[in-house]
Amino acid sequence: MTQHHPAHPPVPYAAVLCDVDGVLRHWPGNDEIEQAHGLPAGALAGAAFAPARVHPAITGEITDEQWRSAVAADLASTYGSQEQAHAAVAAWSELVPLVDLELVDLLTRVRDVASVALVSNGTTRLEQDLARQGLDSLAHAVVNTARIGVAKPHPRVYRIAAERVGATPERCLFIDDTEANVTAAREVGMAAVHYRQLDELRMALAPLLNQ
Repeated sequence: MTQHHPAHPPVPYAAVLCDVDGVLRHWPGNDEIEQAHGLPAGALAGAAFAPARVHPAITGEITDEQWRSAVAADLASTYGSQEQAHAAVAAWSELVPLVDLELVDLLTRVRDVASVALVSNGTTRLEQDLARQGLDSLAHAVVNTARIGVAKPHPRVYRIAAERVGATPERCLFIDDTEANVTAAREVGMAAVHYRQLDELRMALAPLLNQ
């Protein structure tokens, strides 16, 4: 007599594309550095992530080193001390983010059934930072926007990420903590999760992990 075994449901996604900062890793605040170097609260982030300053860095027009040097120059120009500004940026550059080890475990398990890519609006230092924390082998591919010339939410980022893992956009699940990036992923045909807490992500990944 032929035995019939229940078939596993089809894998819903061929690839999971995950943002880095704000999802996989979380940076500490800058309050202590700013206070120690005579800068007002929010000065570092305000200078570093002003659109005109950060966009060239995350699209590869300038290197990470050039970006940080420009941030120090902006701070010195605004607050009047080159020495304090450069010291503050040097201290800020030494910060190490907290890695969400539970998410690392989830993505490691996902790798058994689907491709995984990290997709980040990063600077030219991203790969070095990932390697420093042992995250360089977590994904099958790392899509660093500083290497491709466009940044999220540009649609090319999503298409390039899908190509890197050999999947069509319609077979990708994209995860990001920025709503505009999630919307852009959906517009190119991806399923997408606006990341706010890990439990929501567990639910989204459950169809992959319960194969």
